[in-house]
Amino acid sequence: MKKIAISFAIGAASLLTLGAAVVPSTAQAQAYITIQSAPPPPRAERVPPPRRGYVWAPGHYEWRGGRHVWVRGSYIKARPGYAYRAPEWRERDGRWEYRRGAWDRDRDGVPDRRDRRPNNPNRY
Repeated sequence: MKKIAISFAIGAASLLTLGAAVVPSTAQAQAYITIQSAPPPPRAERVPPPRRGYVWAPGHYEWRGGRHVWVRGSYIKARPGYAYRAPEWRERDGRWEYRRGAWDRDRDGVPDRRDRRPNNPNRY
Protein backbone atom coordinates (compact mmCIF):
# COMPACT_ATOMS: atom_id res chain seq x y z
CA MET A 1 0.00 0.00 0.00
CA LYS A 2 2.88 2.35 0.82
CA LYS A 3 4.46 1.67 -2.58
CA ILE A 4 1.24 2.66 -4.36
CA ALA A 5 0.97 5.91 -2.37
CA ILE A 6 4.62 6.73 -3.05
CA SER A 7 4.23 5.97 -6.77
CA PHE A 8 1.15 8.17 -6.93
CA ALA A 9 2.93 11.03 -5.13
CA ILE A 10 5.94 10.79 -7.45
CA GLY A 11 3.68 10.76 -10.52
CA ALA A 12 1.72 13.79 -9.29
CA ALA A 13 4.91 15.68 -8.44
CA SER A 14 6.44 14.96 -11.84
CA LEU A 15 3.27 16.15 -13.55
CA LEU A 16 3.32 19.40 -11.58
CA THR A 17 6.99 20.00 -12.31
CA LEU A 18 6.13 19.98 -16.01
CA GLY A 19 3.73 22.82 -15.28
CA ALA A 20 0.58 20.97 -16.23
CA ALA A 21 -2.33 19.66 -14.24
CA VAL A 22 -5.43 17.87 -15.46
CA VAL A 23 -8.42 18.62 -13.29
CA PRO A 24 -11.44 16.49 -14.20
CA SER A 25 -14.76 18.02 -13.31
CA THR A 26 -17.33 15.95 -11.42
CA ALA A 27 -19.20 13.31 -13.39
CA GLN A 28 -18.11 14.71 -16.73
CA ALA A 29 -15.95 13.36 -19.49
CA GLN A 30 -14.46 16.77 -20.17
CA ALA A 31 -11.16 17.64 -18.51
CA TYR A 32 -9.81 21.13 -18.09
CA ILE A 33 -6.11 21.42 -18.63
CA THR A 34 -4.17 24.20 -16.91
CA ILE A 35 -0.56 24.98 -17.82
CA GLN A 36 1.91 27.80 -17.26
CA SER A 37 3.03 28.41 -20.85
CA ALA A 38 0.87 30.34 -23.30
CA PRO A 39 -0.18 28.61 -26.52
CA PRO A 40 1.42 29.84 -29.76
CA PRO A 41 -0.65 32.20 -31.93
CA PRO A 42 -3.28 30.36 -33.99
CA ARG A 43 -2.23 29.32 -37.46
CA ALA A 44 -3.94 30.74 -40.50
CA GLU A 45 -5.96 28.06 -42.22
CA ARG A 46 -8.09 28.02 -45.31
CA VAL A 47 -11.72 27.30 -44.47
CA PRO A 48 -13.31 25.12 -47.15
CA PRO A 49 -16.69 26.11 -48.62
CA PRO A 50 -19.68 25.56 -46.29
CA ARG A 51 -21.24 22.11 -46.17
CA ARG A 52 -24.94 21.67 -45.58
CA GLY A 53 -25.65 19.99 -42.23
CA TYR A 54 -22.13 20.59 -40.88
CA VAL A 55 -20.42 23.19 -38.68
CA TRP A 56 -16.80 24.32 -39.05
CA ALA A 57 -14.68 23.54 -35.97
CA PRO A 58 -11.62 25.81 -36.29
CA GLY A 59 -8.08 24.59 -35.84
CA HIS A 60 -6.56 25.01 -32.38
CA TYR A 61 -3.66 24.02 -30.17
CA GLU A 62 -4.03 21.16 -27.67
CA TRP A 63 -1.65 20.18 -24.89
CA ARG A 64 -0.24 16.71 -25.63
CA GLY A 65 2.93 15.07 -24.36
CA GLY A 66 4.07 18.19 -22.53
CA ARG A 67 3.85 20.51 -25.55
CA HIS A 68 1.37 22.39 -27.74
CA VAL A 69 0.20 20.42 -30.78
CA TRP A 70 -1.79 21.96 -33.64
CA VAL A 71 -5.09 20.24 -34.49
CA ARG A 72 -6.40 21.20 -37.93
CA GLY A 73 -9.93 22.50 -38.32
CA SER A 74 -12.63 20.25 -39.72
CA TYR A 75 -16.34 20.03 -40.35
CA ILE A 76 -18.44 18.26 -37.72
CA LYS A 77 -22.04 17.12 -38.02
CA ALA A 78 -24.43 19.88 -36.93
CA ARG A 79 -26.86 19.31 -34.06
CA PRO A 80 -30.18 21.09 -34.72
CA GLY A 81 -31.04 23.52 -31.93
CA TYR A 82 -27.46 23.70 -30.63
CA ALA A 83 -24.59 26.13 -31.16
CA TYR A 84 -21.01 24.87 -31.34
CA ARG A 85 -18.54 26.47 -28.91
CA ALA A 86 -15.02 26.14 -30.33
CA PRO A 87 -12.07 24.99 -28.17
CA GLU A 88 -10.29 27.87 -26.49
CA TRP A 89 -7.38 28.87 -24.27
CA ARG A 90 -8.00 31.44 -21.52
CA GLU A 91 -5.48 33.09 -19.25
CA ARG A 92 -6.36 33.02 -15.56
CA ASP A 93 -3.98 34.23 -12.83
CA GLY A 94 -0.88 33.79 -14.99
CA ARG A 95 -1.86 30.25 -16.04
CA TRP A 96 -3.52 29.05 -19.23
CA GLU A 97 -6.68 26.94 -19.17
CA TYR A 98 -7.83 24.87 -22.14
CA ARG A 99 -11.50 24.09 -22.68
CA ARG A 100 -12.56 21.60 -25.31
CA GLY A 101 -15.24 22.39 -27.87
CA ALA A 102 -18.81 21.66 -26.83
CA TRP A 103 -22.42 22.01 -27.94
CA ASP A 104 -24.64 24.59 -26.24
CA ARG A 105 -28.44 24.66 -26.56
CA ASP A 106 -29.22 28.19 -25.35
CA ARG A 107 -26.18 29.85 -26.99
CA ASP A 108 -25.05 31.59 -23.79
CA GLY A 109 -21.53 30.15 -23.89
CA VAL A 110 -22.08 27.84 -20.90
CA PRO A 111 -22.32 24.13 -21.84
CA ASP A 112 -25.75 22.80 -20.85
CA ARG A 113 -24.34 20.14 -18.54
CA ARG A 114 -22.72 22.90 -16.44
CA ASP A 115 -25.62 25.38 -16.75
CA ARG A 116 -27.88 25.51 -13.70
CA ARG A 117 -30.65 27.17 -15.70
CA PRO A 118 -30.32 26.08 -19.33
CA ASN A 119 -32.70 27.59 -21.85
CA ASN A 120 -33.40 30.64 -19.67
CA PRO A 121 -34.15 33.47 -22.14
CA ASN A 122 -33.46 36.14 -19.46
CA ARG A 123 -30.05 34.83 -18.46
CA TYR A 124 -28.13 37.87 -19.74
